[in-house]
Amino acid sequence: MNREAAWNLANHWVTAWNAHDLDLIMSHYDEAIELTSPVAAHLLGTANGKVAGIANVRAYFQRGLEAYPDLHFHLEDVLWGLNSLVLYYTNQKGTRTAEFMELSATGKVARVVANYNA
Repeated sequence: MNREAAWNLANHWVTAWNAHDLDLIMSHYDEAIELTSPVAAHLLGTANGKVAGIANVRAYFQRGLEAYPDLHFHLEDVLWGLNSLVLYYTNQKGTRTAEFMELSATGKVARVVANYNA
């Protein structure tokens, strides 16, 4: 991972979400994706907010797109590491979000931990 690759992935990811294109969104994720998010906890009614596996994450994202039809992200910054990145963005409500994304050996997102401002 380097700065250019991190920004390219982040911009492609935001574009997919802003288009509400579920297939394009899912193209970023590994089959064994594990996601942890307070929004997942709320939407799915689970205490731990964990979603695992590509089919379950797809179903969760579909539910999120339906629950928030005006969903829109504005990318603020991208931080990158050796095999990870953090996307920092705001949504249509002005909520600030930081998503830590760990990448698999194939460059797909294998683990996500989402964090939101209060």
